[in-house]
Amino acid sequence: MGSFSIFHWLLVLSVILILFGAGKLPSVMGDLAKGIKAFRSGLKDETEKAGETASTSPAAVAPPGPGAQPLSSHVTTDARHPPA
Repeated sequence: MGSFSIFHWLLVLSVILILFGAGKLPSVMGDLAKGIKAFRSGLKDETEKAGETASTSPAAVAPPGPGAQPLSSHVTTDARHPPA
């Protein structure tokens, strides 16, 4: 299977025209473009929302509570005493 030749593309175009008709094709392509724009704006909204929640997260801003132990106390580097 190599790349598509011009005859393959003409066959695909003719099948599309037969299925949808020449009048419906612009409306179908317009609906497709609207769907792509909505998808892109949804992705942009998700990334902006994730950026806002990450920067204002209480865990990232607040200091650890009383009784919290530093992480370094749980890590041992001595090979004779493996971590629990």
